[in-house]
Amino acid sequence: EWCFLPSAAYLAEEALPCQPVPDVSEELSRQLEDILSTYCRDSNQEGPGEDNGQNEPVELDESEKGRSESPRNEDQEQSCPEINGEKEGPRGISDESGERDHKRVQEKKKPRGLGKEITLLMQTLNTLSTSEEKLAALCKKYAELLEEHRNSQKQMKILQKKQTQLAQEKDHLRSEHNKAVLARTKLESLCRELQRHNRTLKEEGVQRAREEEEKRKEVTSHFQVMLNDIQLQMEQHNERNSKLRQENMELAERLKKLIEQYELREEHIDKVFKHKDLQQQLVDAKLQQAQEMLKEAEERHQREKDFLLKEAVESQRMCELMKQQEAHLKQQLALYTEKFEEFQNTLSKS
Repeated sequence: EWCFLPSAAYLAEEALPCQPVPDVSEELSRQLEDILSTYCRDSNQEGPGEDNGQNEPVELDESEKGRSESPRNEDQEQSCPEINGEKEGPRGISDESGERDHKRVQEKKKPRGLGKEITLLMQTLNTLSTSEEKLAALCKKYAELLEEHRNSQKQMKILQKKQTQLAQEKDHLRSEHNKAVLARTKLESLCRELQRHNRTLKEEGVQRAREEEEKRKEVTSHFQVMLNDIQLQMEQHNERNSKLRQENMELAERLKKLIEQYELREEHIDKVFKHKDLQQQLVDAKLQQAQEMLKEAEERHQREKDFLLKEAVESQRMCELMKQQEAHLKQQLALYTEKFEEFQNTLSKS
């Protein structure tokens, strides 16, 4: 039956409406989405132009041979004037002195580092005996050099195209870099704003935690006072219950003694009734004897008959009196039984 009532200050604080707090995080999230959507949209719009350069790897792979052969071609092209000069030499010289001069010129060119290809070509020409064979070998070598030159021109065009694509990619990457720098600047400013917002939220959280702690202490002290009051009331009720328990024990003891007395009295009444029954039987026997004696000597025993009649009347009166006492004792017994039941009900309720 105790009521736990919160304090009025606590109820007043709970009744206050919550103040709307501006959601800064939503604004920062919106700014971040705007930056990301703008940057990603620009990247997607310029992205298809980059796919055009993906069709060239086959040509570049095919041109790897030209790259590996280009040093040899350059050496051959550099040696072409000298070869042509040598080619003109045999045309105007038909004797052995011209051949010796040609060999002398070749020996002078070897120390200059003409290259492995020139050395091999000269060795091949030296193996030939006639000038026609040498001229045919030179023409064949010239045709090979011309074919290599054409391949080099094709390779140069491919490399120029690749250079143009690389320049475009470089410009695209530079623009992407500028956009990334701009986006990074915006993101840095947004991060600083977010850090300021986080510091504000942290300070608000600390202030709110401090207020909640004070409120909790107030509610705790209030409930502690209520618990002390409840404990005091419980102690008082325990004392009263102990007193009632003692009184109930005393009353039960008295009732037990009363019941024992009633049982003893009932035993006594039973004995009295038995005694009265015996007396009644004796009176009846005497009455019968008196009647018999009265029949035999009615005149002689008239006085004795009267006496016996009086005694019988007195016995009858005593019997009636004992019956009345019995009825009265039964009424008292019923009354005590009813009171005992009421007392038992009272004990069970308490």
